[in-house]
Amino acid sequence: MNAPLIDPFARVISYLRLSVTDRCDFRCVYCMSENMTFLPKKELLTLEELDRMCSTFIDMGVKKLRITGGEPLVRRDILKFFNGMSRHLESGALEELTLTTNGSQLEKYAADLFAAGVRRINISLDTLDEKKFADITRWGRLPQVLRGIEAAQAVGLKVKINAVALKGFNEDELFTLTNWCAERQMDLTFIEVMPMGDLGNEDRFGQYWSLKDLRAELATQFTLTDLPDRTGGPARYVKINETGQRIGFITPLSHNFCESCNRVRITCTGEIYTCLGQEGHADLRGPLRQSESNEPLENAIRAAIMDKPKGHDFDYSRQKVDGQVSRHMSHTGG
Repeated sequence: MNAPLIDPFARVISYLRLSVTDRCDFRCVYCMSENMTFLPKKELLTLEELDRMCSTFIDMGVKKLRITGGEPLVRRDILKFFNGMSRHLESGALEELTLTTNGSQLEKYAADLFAAGVRRINISLDTLDEKKFADITRWGRLPQVLRGIEAAQAVGLKVKINAVALKGFNEDELFTLTNWCAERQMDLTFIEVMPMGDLGNEDRFGQYWSLKDLRAELATQFTLTDLPDRTGGPARYVKINETGQRIGFITPLSHNFCESCNRVRITCTGEIYTCLGQEGHADLRGPLRQSESNEPLENAIRAAIMDKPKGHDFDYSRQKVDGQVSRHMSHTGG
């Protein structure tokens, strides 16, 4: 079972994004509804099962592991899991252990994450305006997140900011966000809003701000140089010559990024989604619990990888939302 994970389109799967919880202490409008019904805790994989799931993927060639949620740091005793994964970093089997977070718990956990081997984190931050931040997150407090960012940088974590581009919301903060990140030596990635979740509550098409337009606006004040950097992920990068910082663009709508996809996602209940923008998934919790041997799980993983689609179907081109998927982003893992 040591053969690499290769999908039907000859893409090597080396990157696992694992959601450890669907719960979050924010209610960001593009991610979940305000009155969410979360999964019963008994349906979630235990910390021991999460460890075994990840370790199996690592044995099968996964080199990068990103922990997501919900908000991963609200999961009880989650540091036990990070500390467990550190053994794979020490052995060299795992090259990178990272997480995506809203930053609310970083003031508390930054030092422990660094001690567990985390060196790089992504923080979701769409605005530097305290009132707008409260509006977009519904429950969030900007000063708490800013303290978390300071704590992360203080212990040596490299921070990248992820900002969802939202028409009529943060268009006027494009240069404010960019300069703020540059002053703190943080890279910045902009993300187009994706048609996921209950669209009865939020107008995704009305929120859509094409990153082609965003980039053109950025170029009115800065000199942008395209970079060849590829992480196997969706981002395309430019360098701002005036600041030296790297800016990423994740464009699931205006530019399909599927040709280099090297990742799969596991939900906190053990479902594997081989594409963020498709409904197709398979159960890994059953095979995980079926036997103390990992063979049923390994067979299920390989079968799921062979069903990985060529790409997603997100589309706004006809002035309406196409390719919508019904699950919230927090279910799959950001």
